Amino acid sequence: MPPPYHIKQTSIRDITCGKNVVIVEPANLYECKLGDDCFVGPFTEIQKGVEIGNRTRVQSHSFICELVTIGEDCFVGHGVMFINDTFSSGGPAGGDRSQWKSTQIGNHVSIGSNATILPVSICDGAVIGAGAVVTKDITEKGVYVGNPARKL
Repeated sequence: MPPPYHIKQTSIRDITCGKNVVIVEPANLYECKLGDDCFVGPFTEIQKGVEIGNRTRVQSHSFICELVTIGEDCFVGHGVMFINDTFSSGGPAGGDRSQWKSTQIGNHVSIGSNATILPVSICDGAVIGAGAVVTKDITEKGVYVGNPARKL
């Protein structure tokens, strides 16, 4: 009798990388694009279609879902979560990807550990504090903290 579970292994597959990219395993990256000199820490998942610019660092335990674009020279702290499903119908969209929304992160953006980034646009040079929850577009450079994130 087969076991009542199915094990799926983490993998790094079908990715496009620039030069000097460092990925620390275990990591789960698939069908994404990493620019030159990027760093990806362990226990990180980067899903298909994600694009990450040159010299950007993604620290451990972070989750970057589909429909996210991150610019150049960014820092994504430990345990940062990106969200593409806003539960607009009252629950998870499931397989209905038409309900998912995109996120664009500018260049030179720093995102502190354990921040949560909903589908938004964040301008160049913004700093997102540790634990912040970004629920709206950030159009002005500055430091944003809290839940919901507000400019200091």
